[in-house]
Amino acid sequence: MATYKKRGYKPKTKKERVEAIEDNSTTAEVFNTLDESASKTEEWIVKNQNIIFGIVGFVALVVLGYMGYNKFIAEPNAKEAMNEMARAQSFFDDAATAADPDDLYRLVLEGGQGKYGMLDIISEYGGTPAGNLANYYAGVSYLNLKDYQNAIKYLNDFSSDDIMLSAVAKGAIGDAFVQLDQDQEGLEYYEKAIATNANEFTTPIYLLKAARTAMDLGNNSKALDYLNRIKTEFSSSTEATQVDVLIGKATASL
Repeated sequence: MATYKKRGYKPKTKKERVEAIEDNSTTAEVFNTLDESASKTEEWIVKNQNIIFGIVGFVALVVLGYMGYNKFIAEPNAKEAMNEMARAQSFFDDAATAADPDDLYRLVLEGGQGKYGMLDIISEYGGTPAGNLANYYAGVSYLNLKDYQNAIKYLNDFSSDDIMLSAVAKGAIGDAFVQLDQDQEGLEYYEKAIATNANEFTTPIYLLKAARTAMDLGNNSKALDYLNRIKTEFSSSTEATQVDVLIGKATASL
């Protein structure tokens, strides 16, 4: 077993002299191995320096290219897209209060007065925030024009971190499915709208739609769950005024 020896210690016995020779030999081997490894590493670097410099240069170009793309292309493109869709947005806002809104919803989609419609925005600026938002406007416009398949298509292409708008989009998809007599799919999207964001505005609306759709599907137990939630959690909502009658119908059908 190796023992600790102070620096400068001279071996006295034959055994100690042998151990000292072995220790020195082992230490020398370790340093030799390290020297050889270092030499091989240096040789490999020298041999492959062009490749190494090429990789480093490529990574630098990618990073600089990404930064340049964002600053000089993506950001100006996004700003241009928002400016281009302003007129289509105004058509959409006007349609909400118009006596005959169909023509306005078509202008929302196709454009007018020399300006892009939402379909143009999606085509030309699909990768921008405006292009994403245009999917929402297009989907709701198609829903109002009773083109339910296109409503589903464009609303499904829309995504948002705004939980209120996200809930409305999912609820609108539910409306489109119900209009296509696909009640089960409609119910699933109403449930997604409910789960997206609990609030006093959208939640009671989609709870009531989910309850009615569940009743149409013969699932009165689930309908009662939604109706009772409106009654307890959203008692001051407009939807709450319809709850008692529907609870009576659902209970009678159990």
